[in-house]
Amino acid sequence: MPTIDDMSSTGQPDEPQSRLARILGVVPRALSSKPHIIFLACLGIYLVLLPLFQVHVSAFSELVGGNYTNVTSDLGACIAAGGTIHLIKTNKAHKKEIEKLRSLVEAIHEKL
Repeated sequence: MPTIDDMSSTGQPDEPQSRLARILGVVPRALSSKPHIIFLACLGIYLVLLPLFQVHVSAFSELVGGNYTNVTSDLGACIAAGGTIHLIKTNKAHKKEIEKLRSLVEAIHEKL
């Protein structure tokens, strides 16, 4: 019998994921990783804070690295991706708890 983790919201077993779906599933983890956030913070310091203190940043650097709107929107995407990962983890833990409770209820029902 399939478990709750193997089923979709319709109660049917989930289809096997394609290679593209698995690759796209890695994107939120990569976006919310610590090295990526540190990189964006350094890029923000270079592209946003240094010009505020009259340090010249070349046009080529701004072209390649983006501007403050790019950096801040990227940081926002990192925060959203981290939130998504947190929700997925808590959902999986919740499904495991529900499966345990269901098996306990079935065991009690059998004893009665």
